[in-house]
Amino acid sequence: MVSWEVINKATIFIAEEMGVMLKKSALSPNIRERMDHSCAIVDREGRIVAQAEHIPVHLGSFKIAVKNVLKFAEELKEGESLIFNDPYISGTHLNDVGILTPIYYESELMGYVINKAHHVDVGGPLPGSINPNAKTLYEEGIVIPPMKLTDEVIKFVKENFKVPEVSIGDLNAQVSANKTGVTRIKQLIEKYGKKEVLEGWDKSINHTRNLILQHSWKEGVYEAEDYLEFNDNLLNITLHLHIKKDKIIADFTGTHRQIDGPLNAVLGVTYSAVSFAIRSALNKDIPTNDGFYSFIEVIAEEGSLVNPKKPAAVGGGNVETSQRIADVTFLALSRFLSYIPAASSGTMMNVMMGGIYQGKYWSYYETIAGGSGARPNSDGVSAVHTNMTNTLNTPIEIAEMNYPILFTSYRIRAGSGGKGVHKGGDGIIRSFKVLSPTRLSILADRFKTSPWGLNGGENGKPGRVYIIKKGERMEMPSKFTIDLHEGDEVIIETPGGGGYSRS
Repeated sequence: MVSWEVINKATIFIAEEMGVMLKKSALSPNIRERMDHSCAIVDREGRIVAQAEHIPVHLGSFKIAVKNVLKFAEELKEGESLIFNDPYISGTHLNDVGILTPIYYESELMGYVINKAHHVDVGGPLPGSINPNAKTLYEEGIVIPPMKLTDEVIKFVKENFKVPEVSIGDLNAQVSANKTGVTRIKQLIEKYGKKEVLEGWDKSINHTRNLILQHSWKEGVYEAEDYLEFNDNLLNITLHLHIKKDKIIADFTGTHRQIDGPLNAVLGVTYSAVSFAIRSALNKDIPTNDGFYSFIEVIAEEGSLVNPKKPAAVGGGNVETSQRIADVTFLALSRFLSYIPAASSGTMMNVMMGGIYQGKYWSYYETIAGGSGARPNSDGVSAVHTNMTNTLNTPIEIAEMNYPILFTSYRIRAGSGGKGVHKGGDGIIRSFKVLSPTRLSILADRFKTSPWGLNGGENGKPGRVYIIKKGERMEMPSKFTIDLHEGDEVIIETPGGGGYSRS
């Protein structure tokens, strides 16, 4: 009899291969170059069996998304797929378009393959669809409820997404990735048998659960608080982390109410950020499947910043509030774990821009790396994506080849990491000029509240954005939209990580 470990490792590899297929066949640089996508395998009960090491904010949300969309997948036949992007169902934000495909073997449903990919534009009033000024979901783009992916849906996408040729290419890549996953799972079943594969999946989940139950963290309630910036206000995220032998409960009672702005984080985002921090802090080689996710419970009052009511805007919750939830969870963990690092940059530094160039609409999106927090035994890492992103910076050559922009600098922001016995990693200075009229939006954070140091280590330097128009240098807030003219320059300085002073 084949070992369940073989089944488990093979299934994880299939999820990874799906990601390779998605990346290599996508059209947008955001997916092809930055790898802003994630893939997973789910059993027929909706439990996550395996996932690739992709985007943390996507991966944890699969637990929420699958539970919500499976009831819409009951009529799916072999070869059909479900498409969705409603954040209140899919668990992230509108740009993350999800595709779920059933796996049938000899007419029996075995499970599902699922992926999410961040489409550079899903409609709405602004290029990139992440709107710093949005007050409702409807100001962020087009909402696609879970529905069968048909030619009619493709036509709808072509008419509403602002760069349809790119969006359709990325959708085709997602469908191809799922087809690859279905084919590989069928091959796995043909090699080892239906019973063995299903039992292998079940045993891998139980094995993970048993490993989690062996953790030796000190039981208790550990508290922490951190803040997001919105207009002239600071929005608190308050966490009461309950460590129990058989469960970890993240209770966000006392967190700021939802706002008329884009920083609200749907429950899937909150769950993803908490589970990412806990998974990172376990300091063990543990498979990330339903056995792990079932160990974590999130309590978040409906109508709060971390569990808003529809139709609150949520585009920034996925990319910025997720980072702060991870920060506050790490801070709570540092109360009893000595190896937790200082805070990393704490922002994805989202850049959205676009317009008409040579008679054609273009839309661009990227996130920019910063410094990671210093560790108890070493410095932080400079110029790296941290926590909930796990993507890459867009290569300058690719960006200049595809869009009317010219980069003027791209270097380490020396000295931006917090000082200490171990220094925080430095952020990045990345600047560019636009070569045609462009509408630019920035949605970032940590401009007013610096990434915190630990044990006497200094905070990292906060982020900054400057715009140079006709020789005049303007310092900008962390969230804004502005119209640029040809030759205007944008200078972005990302935060450094916090320092660590205990040797």
